[in-house]
Amino acid sequence: MTAAVLLDTSFLISLVDKMRKHHTVATQYYRLLLEQQASMYFSAIVAAEFAIKQPITDLPLKNFRSIPFNIPHSIEAARLWNALGSRDSGDNRAVVRDDVKLMAQAAREGIPFLITEDASTLYKYCDRLRTSGVLNVRAIKLVDGFDASALHEDGQRGLILGQAEDSDTAQ
Repeated sequence: MTAAVLLDTSFLISLVDKMRKHHTVATQYYRLLLEQQASMYFSAIVAAEFAIKQPITDLPLKNFRSIPFNIPHSIEAARLWNALGSRDSGDNRAVVRDDVKLMAQAAREGIPFLITEDASTLYKYCDRLRTSGVLNVRAIKLVDGFDASALHEDGQRGLILGQAEDSDTAQ
């Protein structure tokens, strides 16, 4: 099965900026998505965020499917926002609101994955909504490193042999 992924702004910034901490991981996921001929969705919301500091023409746009933010997305975003109840103390309301909009787009468009570098808001709230059964979208965060199996819809992660070997030697 070919995966479909909604690309977050932080993922795209890491992809094009070689100085970013997770550039290599972003590049690995991007290459895997190309190899698997996965649909990579580029939201109008992400385009607006990215364009604040850099032209979107710096991105490999020909490999992306652009999607507008429309009324069904806004209705889903309101549902998700209300399901969250409240955001955590210290989380910027505007940032969380845009993250919820991206989750809503993914949900409405049937995109099972969001890929991000943002573990502090997008990943956290996506996981919270998914765990509570409100959302079927799963976020993949670059800070976890590259794992080709992260794109499996069953959520199964690959075996990391270094960890297994370490636990064997500890016994």
